[in-house]
Amino acid sequence: MALVRVDKVIREYRLPQKYLFQKASVFRALNNVSFSIETGESFGVVGESGCGKSTLARIIMALDKPTEGTVYYKDHDLFTIPKSELCQLRRHFQMVFQDPYGSLNPRKKVLPIVAEPLDMLEKQLSKKDRADRVKLMLSEVGLNSNDIEKYPHEFSGGQRQRIAIARALITKPSLIVADESVSALDVSVQAQVLNLIMDLQEKYNLAFLFISHDLSVVEFVTQKIAVIYLGRIVEQGETKDIFQQPLHPYTKLLLNAIPDVDPFNKKVKKKREKTRYQIDETSCQFIDRCPEATEICRQSEPQLKDHNGHLVACFNV
Repeated sequence: MALVRVDKVIREYRLPQKYLFQKASVFRALNNVSFSIETGESFGVVGESGCGKSTLARIIMALDKPTEGTVYYKDHDLFTIPKSELCQLRRHFQMVFQDPYGSLNPRKKVLPIVAEPLDMLEKQLSKKDRADRVKLMLSEVGLNSNDIEKYPHEFSGGQRQRIAIARALITKPSLIVADESVSALDVSVQAQVLNLIMDLQEKYNLAFLFISHDLSVVEFVTQKIAVIYLGRIVEQGETKDIFQQPLHPYTKLLLNAIPDVDPFNKKVKKKREKTRYQIDETSCQFIDRCPEATEICRQSEPQLKDHNGHLVACFNV
């Protein structure tokens, strides 16, 4: 049984009145998204800003409700179980946010910040046990136990993200959703935090949903990835397979955007065709940016199909 299963999730938002001159009165942020995450697996979700990554993270955490479809944690449907049961299940899945300073209360010290999940889920703990759990988690993420009396502003960005990771680990979860968790950090600090995440994953057999627009980061920490474009998964499979042999034109575009540090490695990129198509609901949503688009791409929308061991939604593979 998969640890987490996302089943045909659609999320629509009603447009404000000023946008109702358009044909559609709703914006579809996620469109028929399905995948699963196994215990101890690191699953990456990549795509440009606005493609629906953070919306997906909120739905998996049951912080937002899908318009259609659902999310299962083991055999529990997160959107039909009673709220009391969902509250208890939350100990098994926690989240690390993008901004390490914005996600920590600046008026509180580290002790109550890291212990906050315990205060909600394990109210029977004594003050000593509570403090001991916090100190243990701080040591696990490379901080000093004496740091419990400090405020967030007394730490660097990387240290604040370590505090956020400690708070996520305090309930001993089986899944952590990391939403752009290193994008606000310096490159050298990113490497430290990513190494920490990988060490913790191995030690506690954690599953990670790692959301990022940085493909080099995703390649480093994940075993599987899903590429999202305009709320729809266009390619999905083993990380090494997709990086070695990308099939969807959008995936190729993302990989070509990764900076090459070798000045002598000049890639020959295919010129974009001048043909432009009128996009509608029945055509491929990537058609206006695709150098490989053909007439069939305008006539219908491709569905995910198996090609060379991973899934891709493209007619021209």
